[in-house]
Amino acid sequence: MPNWIPHTARFLIAPVALALLATEAPAQQGEPIRIGTSLPLTGSRSVNGEKHRKGFVLCVEMINESGGLLGRPVELIVSDNRSDAGTAIAQYERLINVDQVDLIFGTFSSALTYPISAVTNKYNMVMPVPSGGSLRIWTQGFPHIFYFQQNNGEYLGRSISMLINERLSKEERPRTAAIVGAEDDIANSITAGLMGLQIQNPGGDVLLDLAPGFLADAGIEVIYHEKWPEEGFSDWLTIANNIKRSEAELVIGLGSSPEEAVQLMRALKTVQARPKMVYLSQGTQHEYKEGLGDIAEATLHTGSWQEDVPWIGLIAGEEISNQEYQEIFEERWGVPADEDSAIPFAACQGMEQAVRATGTTDNLVLSEWLHARTKEDPVRTVLGPFQWDERGVTKDRSSLVTQWQGDELKLVFPTDEFEGAADLIYPKPEM
Repeated sequence: MPNWIPHTARFLIAPVALALLATEAPAQQGEPIRIGTSLPLTGSRSVNGEKHRKGFVLCVEMINESGGLLGRPVELIVSDNRSDAGTAIAQYERLINVDQVDLIFGTFSSALTYPISAVTNKYNMVMPVPSGGSLRIWTQGFPHIFYFQQNNGEYLGRSISMLINERLSKEERPRTAAIVGAEDDIANSITAGLMGLQIQNPGGDVLLDLAPGFLADAGIEVIYHEKWPEEGFSDWLTIANNIKRSEAELVIGLGSSPEEAVQLMRALKTVQARPKMVYLSQGTQHEYKEGLGDIAEATLHTGSWQEDVPWIGLIAGEEISNQEYQEIFEERWGVPADEDSAIPFAACQGMEQAVRATGTTDNLVLSEWLHARTKEDPVRTVLGPFQWDERGVTKDRSSLVTQWQGDELKLVFPTDEFEGAADLIYPKPEM
């Protein structure tokens, strides 16, 4: 494969956008193919948003190093939506109507993806969604959105239930659970799956009934459930004390950022809570481990990516393994890759493969090609193979479950899909 060493990139700074265009790409002629995205580079989701930016930028740089796309250079325009839905809507309108981008990349979080999906649908733009797992996004009947993670939020808890059933005997499994989380789309989606709730559209119609719920499937009773506000919450000790008083053996924390996961775990340590198991929806990021040290030991996390998994994708028509991607990423940015950078890289891979296969940036043609992917002929990424149903929901994939063991995030489920799944640390050591 090519020697993937990113060339120096030129950044074009405008009041609402950062535009990247690699300047040393060989054999590129004509007007650039313009790709636009709006990310939360500041505000409450900025940690995840900045990592998404790095993943998108690296992918575009690698495409340009290999001669661009359809013989043209690729330009990436990244706007900062400040973690605000109204700003994101306005920026996608601008990207499409003023900047006249050829292609769109999605954003981070269900809370931002849901409103912008109506914008991209209005203009028949394909939107590869890196982070937006709430099923309400995918039941609107929008034909040009495609999800680049294995499972929607409502089904993430299934992997935790399967891990418990497979790796723990009935006698040692946790029997009770406390679920706490942000008043946030993805946290509510995961809760619905765990507790067996109904999914409704904004009009109140029932879209899906998830009863009895994935915790019930594992014989676990929910004895405490509480939500905190999506923005500005700080009373972590009260929630931690309530969890401790419940004596729940499994604690489930569904935050909207790594910082919320850190604050919850610190509070649990302060009140000397002693759960047997902790599952957090955030926490695969290095910032989580650095913020907690030994407190993070044995916490569990569902996710779409893990450094040891031997997936092989394509970029610029050449194979790139998950491990090669990590080497390139760290060389480019000086920090290790993690899930929040690998997912957008994979979404970019998907769009690049669609354009290269069809020979066009016509979004209706690209949508048709993506919908035609199969198990035998998928989109190939560093997150593994992708094909989608008519809603744009990923088919035939399972989420990973990882666990912090020392300074490493180890794969602990599934145990039969890849070699080298680690032993499960259970119960969780005292914090």
